[in-house]
Amino acid sequence: MSATEHAPTASEYIVHHLGHFSTKHQASIVDFSIFNMDTIFWSIFCGVVGSLVLWLAARKATSGVPGRFQAAVEILVEMVEEQSKGIVHGDRSFIAPLALTVFVWVALMNSLDFLPVDMFSALFAFFGVEHIFPHHRVVPTADLNGTIGISFGVLLLMLYYSVKIKGLGGFLHELVSAPFGIKMAPFNLILQVIEFAAKTVSLGMRLFGNMFAGELLFLLIALLGAMATPFGVIGHTIAGSIWAIFHILIVFLQAFIFMMLTLVYIGQAHDAH
Repeated sequence: MSATEHAPTASEYIVHHLGHFSTKHQASIVDFSIFNMDTIFWSIFCGVVGSLVLWLAARKATSGVPGRFQAAVEILVEMVEEQSKGIVHGDRSFIAPLALTVFVWVALMNSLDFLPVDMFSALFAFFGVEHIFPHHRVVPTADLNGTIGISFGVLLLMLYYSVKIKGLGGFLHELVSAPFGIKMAPFNLILQVIEFAAKTVSLGMRLFGNMFAGELLFLLIALLGAMATPFGVIGHTIAGSIWAIFHILIVFLQAFIFMMLTLVYIGQAHDAH
């Protein structure tokens, strides 16, 4: 650090770590022309890793005594199968694997929050590319664009299964006739649109809110250690350890909740009002 540079304040440190590596500067709250490249990269990375893990599990599966890896995957598959069986009434040949994929994918993206908050900044500075990556956020689920994007995919699946199970005519009839009858068609349609929108937004906001709060707490704990005092160092160590352990539960619990809500919403698409 040169003499003209100064250490960032607490607010500058947090704002820097909450910034995205985007295609351009965001001047307004809503701008669909901007892409957060870090969110896209890590989402794809976790998707590839999750697919590779499940592929390896299927490839190495044996009918004999399973190893630890196979046993762990079998427990996970059986858990997802039991949950889908109790929620979705119909053909689950695609839905159960979908739920398993969602759980593994979201769990891996959430798990990136375990990485040290300053790790990538230090790596970029070490390789001299910090000017290329002035901002970088590693947790895709702490970005509202990422979680809403996944929720939008769930919305498309809800619409697809609604049409597939009930037929296009049956689905359109349900839109204008449920829940108050065909005489209240305009109000029914408004309520149905609100219901689909609420499911999509709440699904993404729930995951985003929990992961964003967890990321922010890690940053605050990191600032505690930056005090360079006995209280700061001890508090940083204790608070960081406790929160990291508790965050393990949050990471997998949020992935489980997201998977369960996906199953519930797709299951509702199978049922008529």
